[in-house]
Amino acid sequence: MELDALKQAWQTLDRRLESRQALDDWMFRDLRAGRVRRSLRPLLWGQSALIVLGIAIALWGIGFWSAHVGIWQAMACGIAMQVFGTLSIIFPARVFAMARGIDPAAPVVEIQRRIAELRCWRLKVEAPVFAVLGSVIWIPALLMLAQYGMDRTGDDVWAQVDGRWLWSSLLGSPLAVGVAYGLLRRLGLRRVLEDSLAGRTLTRAQAMLEELGRFERE
Repeated sequence: MELDALKQAWQTLDRRLESRQALDDWMFRDLRAGRVRRSLRPLLWGQSALIVLGIAIALWGIGFWSAHVGIWQAMACGIAMQVFGTLSIIFPARVFAMARGIDPAAPVVEIQRRIAELRCWRLKVEAPVFAVLGSVIWIPALLMLAQYGMDRTGDDVWAQVDGRWLWSSLLGSPLAVGVAYGLLRRLGLRRVLEDSLAGRTLTRAQAMLEELGRFERE
């Protein structure tokens, strides 16, 4: 009789321990999901701001070339600005969608895989495209602003642009970006550069997930 009572007490204790363990697991997953959401929030805010900026840039480009129809140089500058603005909408929208697609309640390994994909996209696609385009987009922007000033007098900025300055700027700016990138790599700063291009949010999220992963394994 005493043996049966002892067995029943052990079973009751086991059930309580299992319930306690399940509650602890649930609380840990909930805590982890909250930390993942908070860690990605700055990235989402930043991408939302970039989308708004991209819309403004695209509208500026459209407004400029539509006001200078018939002047191919002006239309080329306006269309270039429109394309840059459109990419400034598409790329952040892609990052936004990838970040929103991360399930904070998923296993740590799955979240790490999604963040690694997001980091890869930013480093392999977004950063090179914007590095090249960003290095030359100031040229049409400068010419467009100059033309606005001359529109009042009916002058044409395109007739006054020095072709050597234009071509040296178009070719020299991307070259300078490439040289700077190569120099940073030779100085052993590639990891620092990649962390900067990927964004501090992703770097901090990866570090946080590493910490949570170690805690779970222990």
